[in-house]
Amino acid sequence: MDHQDDDLKHFEAHGAAPLPVTRDEGYVDNDGARIWHAAWGAGPPVILLHGGLGHSGNWGYQVPALVGAGHRVVVIDSRGHGRSTRDTKPYMYERMATDVLAVMDALRLEKAAVVGWSDGACTALILGMQAPERVAGAFFFGCNMDPSGTKEFVPTPVIDRCFGRHRRDYENLSPTPDAFDDFVGAVSEMMRTQPNYAANDLAKIRVPVAIVQSEHDEFIKPEHADYLARSIPGAALLKLPGVSHFAPLQRPAVFNDAILKFVDKVLP
Repeated sequence: MDHQDDDLKHFEAHGAAPLPVTRDEGYVDNDGARIWHAAWGAGPPVILLHGGLGHSGNWGYQVPALVGAGHRVVVIDSRGHGRSTRDTKPYMYERMATDVLAVMDALRLEKAAVVGWSDGACTALILGMQAPERVAGAFFFGCNMDPSGTKEFVPTPVIDRCFGRHRRDYENLSPTPDAFDDFVGAVSEMMRTQPNYAANDLAKIRVPVAIVQSEHDEFIKPEHADYLARSIPGAALLKLPGVSHFAPLQRPAVFNDAILKFVDKVLP
């Protein structure tokens, strides 16, 4: 795939590539929310968890690559994101992890590789901590595991374009299309205060983990990625050159290659 969109102008105007058509989609009720999910393909399963304020359609460049490599691919709209609903309880990554398990149960997936981007990465790693028997491996891209790992926020044209796309997509997909600003406030509060795991928590993780950090990540300190790789037993550290926090959209071929190498290692 030769697509390149480093400045996210294409994403702002058009979004990611459309997800393939599927009849394998639906909702699962869990802990006060209706969680939307969809699946494609057959073979060893891979679950894709999108970033905060986004939705599963942001994986449009990754789903065909994984299906083409012989995997069953599952996407999930996080609670309150995309097509999924939420109740009045605060956002918590741990609660989102239970949503993933509920989808896995509904789809009868005993175990899967979990690929997480930003907030989805937090959820993936918490799954690896709390339900290791269900996680073949966690691909942790562009995220922190305690608040000290984040940079001071600096607006950029790339971030503004992504945010504008998120607003339009929310208004088009959400069952509460007029609530975007409240949604942003609630998710931002979660990001500001969570997750909050210490080195001794990370040391207990026993699933295969790849810590993946982009060269120009706008939100995560590179030294935090190094710290995570040192703290999680056996974790691999992978640095992606030339891209930022939005690598799956900017240079899909580079990002997909990293995913495929990881899932080939952790899935039979």
